[in-house]
Amino acid sequence: MPQGKTIIISNTSHSIPPILLKLLPHLELVAAIISGILILSGWFASKASSDSLSIMLLLLAFLIGGFAKAREGIAETIKDKELNVEMLMIIAAVGSATIGYWVEGAILIFIFSLSGALETYTMNKSHKEISTLMDIQPENALKITNGKEELVAITELSVGDHVLVKAGERIPADGKIIKGQTTVDEATITGESLPAFKSIGDDIFTGTVNITGSFTAEVTKKSNETLFQKIIELVQNAQSEKSPSQLFIEKFEGTYVKLVLLIVLLMMFLPHFVLGWSWTDTFYRAMILLVVASPCALVASIMPASLSAISNGARHGILFKGGAHLENVGNVKAIAFDKTGTLTKGRPEVTDFILRTNGDSTQIELAVASIENESNHPLAQAIVRYVTNKHESKLSPPESVEDVAGWGIRSVIAGEEWLVGKADFVGKRDAATFAEKFGKRLEQEGKTLVFAKDQYGVAAMIALKDIIRPEAKKALTNLNAIGVKTIMLTGDSENTANVIANEINLGNYISDCLPETKVNHLKKLKEKYGVIGMVGDGINDAPALATADIGIAMGQGSDIALETADVILMKNELARIEQVILLSKKMNRIIKQNIFFSIIVILALIASNFFALIDLPIGVIGHEGSTILVILNGLRLLRS
Repeated sequence: MPQGKTIIISNTSHSIPPILLKLLPHLELVAAIISGILILSGWFASKASSDSLSIMLLLLAFLIGGFAKAREGIAETIKDKELNVEMLMIIAAVGSATIGYWVEGAILIFIFSLSGALETYTMNKSHKEISTLMDIQPENALKITNGKEELVAITELSVGDHVLVKAGERIPADGKIIKGQTTVDEATITGESLPAFKSIGDDIFTGTVNITGSFTAEVTKKSNETLFQKIIELVQNAQSEKSPSQLFIEKFEGTYVKLVLLIVLLMMFLPHFVLGWSWTDTFYRAMILLVVASPCALVASIMPASLSAISNGARHGILFKGGAHLENVGNVKAIAFDKTGTLTKGRPEVTDFILRTNGDSTQIELAVASIENESNHPLAQAIVRYVTNKHESKLSPPESVEDVAGWGIRSVIAGEEWLVGKADFVGKRDAATFAEKFGKRLEQEGKTLVFAKDQYGVAAMIALKDIIRPEAKKALTNLNAIGVKTIMLTGDSENTANVIANEINLGNYISDCLPETKVNHLKKLKEKYGVIGMVGDGINDAPALATADIGIAMGQGSDIALETADVILMKNELARIEQVILLSKKMNRIIKQNIFFSIIVILALIASNFFALIDLPIGVIGHEGSTILVILNGLRLLRS
């Protein structure tokens, strides 16, 4: 069946009446309906013995209903130098008319154009995600230069520019908030219906809606490099890339059409000489064969279903980079997960802040946070967040700071020297004494320990841990329930990996993984399980994502991870992985149903025609009806 065409209406079409603007995307359907009305009128005219009027009306039905398909079929035949199903239908309709079956030929054109209009609707429906995104993409931004506001096109924005976004406006660029706070509707990016609270330092994305307050943001990406633009490109590429099944069907179509034409040509002569049929019956049965043997339904079995599934995924924050990946992900037998940023939040948090009993707890916490505030290390920043959230007092800048790489920080604050870092840095014996009661338990829980020491000895022990994502345990359980094995790949030690695996009920894990060893482990897992997926978010995950049969990236991951992956989870929800697999399985199941049904109908109609059990109208209805049914079956994926 021909692929539908998306009709794009130019914004300059203001002179066209509104009613015509509404009809333009549905011209094929309008033409089919007019053709149907003309056929009915022609039939009534023939009953009234007005043959010339009947033929004239039916001829108009041919021209109006078949024009689009005839033009498309001829153009594709010239371009590809291959016959196609459009040409089969045109030949069959014209052939029917030449032997006096005007009504039957016109009905064939009518139903064929109707099924084509339905398929075009399916294609346009799948492209709706793109047109919707394009419509909401901001065109201008309020740029702030030396305190002055200037309205500029988003293409004029550069990295480092400052933009003002007022309440109710769409955010014009990817960036970070540098002034103000607000809530943002990020449904266009993540699919999440609940607004997200944003404050200084938080990321904001193009196309999302600023709901409550005004804020100033610093642009971090050019307009053609934004996450919003990447989503548009990904969905466009996914819709244009065909699955292996679709490519096979299209390759098979040309050969099949030639075979049908050869058999029809033989049937136009052989039955007359071999079976004694009249020339009229022979030609009539050949025309029926031409109709019922056409692979319209078979060709339409895959693409509408594939595009419907891609559209469904995009609506739920799941982006597939092509039909091949969507088809393949349903065959995944095992999935390997990176730990940091995937199974965990990717940002360490303070879980325990143990202070000595004879000290001023507030003073100690503020001193440690003031020192750690001078470092960009993730552990240091986690301590700063913990203390500043707990106390309203401002941090005091240290008088001197020495960053001892790999060990900690030596600093002087309020005239006192402090050491903040590893146990060996502050004194292994002193640290062991201080940690005697809690240290062993905290380490067994997979936590990292940081010690702070002043002139009186060890003042505090801080335990930090990369917190498990709340949905991780349930997501892994659900994957195991549908028969997908789960394995964690992590650079952490055996002890830490074991703790995390136990916490989320993950039986299989591989610890002490470097980026290059992850690739080697994945290759071994592929040998063991077959088709394997990889889920990651960081730069170091890119090689593994490329090695896996299906790479799945978290939407907030690094650019290289997003580029390398085959599937992207925009909401960063691990639970979506199960949805990805189930959507793929459902699509594959529907495609198999369509193909099986199409072949059975074709064989049954061919056999019925050979035994003269059907006439041309029944053949037309049976053949084109099956095409409509497989398209409708594929459309079910839009609603799952």
